[in-house]
Amino acid sequence: MKKLSIIMGIVLTSFLVFVGCSSTQEKTDEFKSQIMFNGSSTIAPIVSSVSTKYIEDNETWNKIDSSFPEENISIYVSSGGSSAGVKSVIEGTSDFGMVSRKVKDEEKEKIENYQEFQIGYDALTISVNKENPILQVKDDITTEELAKIFSGEYKYWNEVEASLPKEEIVVVTRDIGGGAHEVFQKNVMGDTEVKSDVIQAPSMGALATKIVENKYAIGYASLGMLNQNSNKMSALKVDGVEPSVEKIKDGSYKIQRPLLIVKKGDLTAQEQKFMDVLLSEEGKKAVEENGYIAVK
Repeated sequence: MKKLSIIMGIVLTSFLVFVGCSSTQEKTDEFKSQIMFNGSSTIAPIVSSVSTKYIEDNETWNKIDSSFPEENISIYVSSGGSSAGVKSVIEGTSDFGMVSRKVKDEEKEKIENYQEFQIGYDALTISVNKENPILQVKDDITTEELAKIFSGEYKYWNEVEASLPKEEIVVVTRDIGGGAHEVFQKNVMGDTEVKSDVIQAPSMGALATKIVENKYAIGYASLGMLNQNSNKMSALKVDGVEPSVEKIKDGSYKIQRPLLIVKKGDLTAQEQKFMDVLLSEEGKKAVEENGYIAVK
């Protein structure tokens, strides 16, 4: 019996998970049995979830379409950040880029016959530990206060609110070159730079862990991470607006980003078949199961 084949690579941690093995059947020049995704660590679990089920349900391409050859389906998902995803499409090292921010015009210009598919929305929530005393005195924070916290102008919590203890503010961010940080920089910091001595987390999961572990930490956790850790951390309103599904969808909550799949040129027949599933109700379910907002 042929075995299933899928790889999920996490570039930031140099970690690869491999399930099954590839077919020994000779591949034809005309048909590419592998599909490669690279980019955002936010989107990677969604694509991996859908692709795992896709392979388990079908195993070989001819079961998807009788005109396809009997070759094992292989889908590779690697996460090295949104910018890496765009770069991989530009350079042709992956078939699809996973991007959790808006794609810049100059990036689009480098991708011939640029195509973009939005699978969902995410918001960067200003999250703190459930035991952070700020939650006892306020549930809202201003953009100006955030800029002072993340730039280092405010170093202690009592500078944010006089009744709070003089405890150091532990600031946690994603890596400075990542898509999440670009969104935060644009929507909150503007021309003010984030201070250099923040804790830079390699993934949203790691960022959430830092907040959960430290009573006095604050960071911009993704909506998905907040939902997954709702019993351990809370989100503050920003300028009076909470990061609810309604407020994110109507644009009232400003610190948000699209979840995108980008492509250079036309899709092959087999790529189209998989993308049809990723954009279907099954794909939307995977987006929501990971804590994000699906495109309806």
